[in-house]
Amino acid sequence: MAALISVFLAISLSLLITRIATEALTLTGLSRTSARFQARSAFTGTGFATAESEAVVKHPLRRRIIMWLMFLGNAGFITVISSLVLTFVSTSSTEDSLSRLLYLFLGMGVLWLLATNRAFNRILTRLVRRALRRWTDLDLRDYARLLHLKGEYQVTEIEVNEDNWLAHKKLKQLRLTDEGIAVLGIERRDRFYIGAPHGNTYIYPGDIIITYGRRAALVELDVRPEGIEGEQAHRRAIAIQQQIEREQEKRDRATL
Repeated sequence: MAALISVFLAISLSLLITRIATEALTLTGLSRTSARFQARSAFTGTGFATAESEAVVKHPLRRRIIMWLMFLGNAGFITVISSLVLTFVSTSSTEDSLSRLLYLFLGMGVLWLLATNRAFNRILTRLVRRALRRWTDLDLRDYARLLHLKGEYQVTEIEVNEDNWLAHKKLKQLRLTDEGIAVLGIERRDRFYIGAPHGNTYIYPGDIIITYGRRAALVELDVRPEGIEGEQAHRRAIAIQQQIEREQEKRDRATL
C-alpha cells in the first residue's frame, strides 16, 4: 500500500510541477495554451521538438524552466514506474492485486477530476501566481495577451544584413510605422541593447531589430533588398497598410 501511495504522490507532484511551470512560462510572455503544451512536453519528454520549442529554448529564462522540467520529469517517471512495479510485485494473492488495481483506478479518477475541475484550477492558479510573484523575479505580464500575439500579429527578430533595405539608415528614414510596424528594440552586434529606439537611431549591418506587426509585413521586411526594388516594396507596404486602416475606419463607423 505504501508503494501505491507513492504513485499517487508522484503523479500529484507531477501535475503540480507542470502547473507551476505553465504559469512561469506564461509570465515570460508565452500564451497559456503554448505554455501548457511546452511544459507538459518538456516534463514528459515527448513532443518537445517543434519550431515553437526551438523559440522557447532561445529565451534564457524559459530555457532554465525547461531544463528543470526535463530533470524533474525524468526523475518522476522513474519513481512512478518503480512504485507501480513494487505495488503489484509485493502482492500475496490475486484478490490483493485486484484490490490494489481498484484503488489505483479510483485514485487516478480523483486526480483526473481535480485536474479538470475549473474551480480548483482557478484557485490553484491564483496560489501559484502569488507564490511566483513573491519568491521569483519573473515578469508578471503576459505579453502574448497584451500585444495580441495571435492571428496575424506577432513579435519577431530581424537580423539586418549588409544588402538589406534596413541597413545604413535611421529609423525615421525607414518610416516603418507607415507600414504598421513598430520597432521595440535593437540589439547591436556587441550585444548592447537599445530599448524603444528613437527616430535618429541608426541601423547597422549585424543589428537585430525586434519588431511588432502583421506577420506578412514582417516576413516581407525581413527579405526586402536594398536599392530601387526595396523602395518599391516599401511603397507597396505603405499602400497595403493604408488600405487596412481605411477598412478599419469603415468597421469603426459601422459600429457607432
